[in-house]
Amino acid sequence: MKDASNPVLDFVLAHQNEILNEWKDSLKDLGDQKYSNILSDQVFLNTCNEYLQILISYMKNPGSDQTEKVSDYAHRVVQLGWSLKYISEGLKQLSLIIFTKMTDGLPEAEKMKMVWEFDKSLSPINNELIHQYAASWERTVSLQKIALQELSAPLIPIFENITIMPLVGTIDTERAKQIMENLLTGVVKHRAQVVLIDITGVPVVDTMVAHHIIQASEAVRLVGAKCLLVGIRPEIAQTIVNLGIDLSQVITKNSLQKGMEAALEMTNRQIVEMGDSQ
Repeated sequence: MKDASNPVLDFVLAHQNEILNEWKDSLKDLGDQKYSNILSDQVFLNTCNEYLQILISYMKNPGSDQTEKVSDYAHRVVQLGWSLKYISEGLKQLSLIIFTKMTDGLPEAEKMKMVWEFDKSLSPINNELIHQYAASWERTVSLQKIALQELSAPLIPIFENITIMPLVGTIDTERAKQIMENLLTGVVKHRAQVVLIDITGVPVVDTMVAHHIIQASEAVRLVGAKCLLVGIRPEIAQTIVNLGIDLSQVITKNSLQKGMEAALEMTNRQIVEMGDSQ
């Protein structure tokens, strides 16, 4: 039920356009050209108006649940790339614009009386937006992290029953776990008989990295496939020898080409040069 005695609601309803345009301009100034060069005036206007309508809806029905609306709005704001600091400053600006206009010309005593009513009307929904923004941001970062993890250890089918996992960069414990999961899932999914792990792009192979590779090779063997380690450069080979790392249980090749030839032989195939047809 509408709260007809709410002076904040009455004022906002009577001055929507004025508040909206001033808030839009204020947000653009806060962005310091970071957002205004990318987003059009209409995007700013629509974004500001959408939240203003949510605020009005809440003040009309203070007991209503606006969680879904605020959550959807927060998700769109995250997609715009607006930071939490920018949103917080923007909400402060909106509150300042409304309060300043409402209390313009009033004596200080009257202004103080308005503070409680004003805070009761705006703070709950503003706080909910901050909460939903943080939740949406965490979900977005989590999804991005999962996508990056998958890309950091992709298993790519290149021939029937032959797959390759090219690795680039440092391998830590967390990434090694992802490599293991992707290997096992991919071997079953692609019905791979041979898996090539290409470490050409791995800068350092130490005891820990070698241990993870041996574990991955053993895991692949247990699900019925063979694992080849390719891309072992001379300096990597020297490091492995100096550290006393035993890779005797792992088939190794110095290049991807050699690894491919071996994988084809293991699957009863070979590369044949075709002579020029006469």
